[in-house]
Parts: sequence; C-alpha cells; structure tokens
Amino acid sequence: MRRLLPWLILLVAAGCASPGGPRDAGVDRAKLAKVNTELGMQYLQRGDYETAMTKIEKALAADADFVDAHNAMGLLHAALGEDDEAERSFERALAIAPRNSAALNNYGQFLCRQGRHDAGQAQFLKAVDNPLYRLPAVAYSNAGTCAFDAGDLDTAEGHFRKALEIDPRLGPALLQMADLSYRLERYLPARGYLQRYLEVARHTPRSLWLGIRIERELEDRDAVASYSLQLERGFPDAPETRLLLESRAP
Repeated sequence: MRRLLPWLILLVAAGCASPGGPRDAGVDRAKLAKVNTELGMQYLQRGDYETAMTKIEKALAADADFVDAHNAMGLLHAALGEDDEAERSFERALAIAPRNSAALNNYGQFLCRQGRHDAGQAQFLKAVDNPLYRLPAVAYSNAGTCAFDAGDLDTAEGHFRKALEIDPRLGPALLQMADLSYRLERYLPARGYLQRYLEVARHTPRSLWLGIRIERELEDRDAVASYSLQLERGFPDAPETRLLLESRAP
C-alpha cells in the first residue's frame, strides 16, 4: 500500500481551499472512506485490532455504502472471533455489490472455516462467474480447499483441475493436488504434482512431510532422507517434524 499521510494532508488542504459545495464534499467523503479503509487493513494485518476498528468505523462514517470498508469490517470481526458481526458485514458488502470478488472470496473463506463448506464453495464459484474477475484460478483453488477440508475429495479434485487449467503454475492448487493424489494412493501423480509445486514455491513443513510420505510409498530411500533432513534442519519445531520423529519410533 502507498504512503497515505501526504494524501491526508492534501485532503485537509483541499477542504480549506474549496468552496465546500456538495460535489466536493462527496469526493472528500469517498477519499476519506478509501484512506481509512486502507489504514484499517494495515492495522488489521499488524494485529492492532483496536486501531483497525477505529479507522474502518471512520471509513463507514464517511461513506456508509463503501464496499471495501464493509469487507474489511468483516475480516476484522472474523479475526476477533465475532462471527455474527463478521457475517453481517460480509452480507452488507455483497448487498451493495453482489459481484464484488474480494468480498465473495473473503466471505467464502469465512464460511469454510466455520465448517459451512457448501455455502463457502458457492461464494467462490460466484466470484468465478464474474467475467471481470482477474483471478478465477484462485477462486477455484479456494473452492477446492474448502471441499478438501470437508472430505469431499471428488469435488475438490474437480475444482483444483479447473484452477490448474487456468493457471498451471498455481502453487496452492499444485500442493493440494499432490496431497489429494497421495490420499487416493496415486503416488506417482502425487510426486509429479509436488515436483511442479517446487518449481514455483519453496518447501514448507507441510510439503516436506508430504514428500516424505510419498517417497516412502514409492520406496525411494534417498528422497526420503533428503526431505527428512530438510524438514529437521529447516523446521525443527514444526508439528510435521514431530510427526516425522514419531513415525521413526519402534
């Protein structure tokens, strides 16, 4: 995000110099709503929820129909564990702009985290249906993750394949397909998806632990040793490292 303080100073100066007509006031309100929403999101990302709330409330006071502010408020309430308030904020955003892709994706993730997987997937697919949406592969991947978490592997696979048809180098979808293929005992495809994932992303504890389990099934001891060494050295405190150590126990 760009530095916002100079912008705020310019807004104040413009307010003093302008005739103060309705049109100018409307422009100022829109800008103030945008600035405060961006500031609120910055504070939210830092974990300063109190200041984030103050900024987003100022944004809504400036423009009660600013979609991004309602979307940000939904994220803030979700971070605070205030699920009812979060849902109302997301629904308000979508009542104002039913095809807003950011709100659809955030609401979908919120619903999936609550275990409302069908409803969550529906939000992601609404985002895909918007021809102006620039990241349909991400929405399909999110829908796949939601179905995967629900244990619906067939539906998840369909979503991931659509995501990868659009963007064959989408890291999250590649890793999910590697995991899904492993669970379906398709070990060679699982290895292939993991290798493709590593062409576009770095290893994580999850990807290393998955690689270990895949290569154990394929009986490649050298690959198992390599993945294990990377996991133990790079992520000694990760839960996946504990699982690795437990799996070696007699």
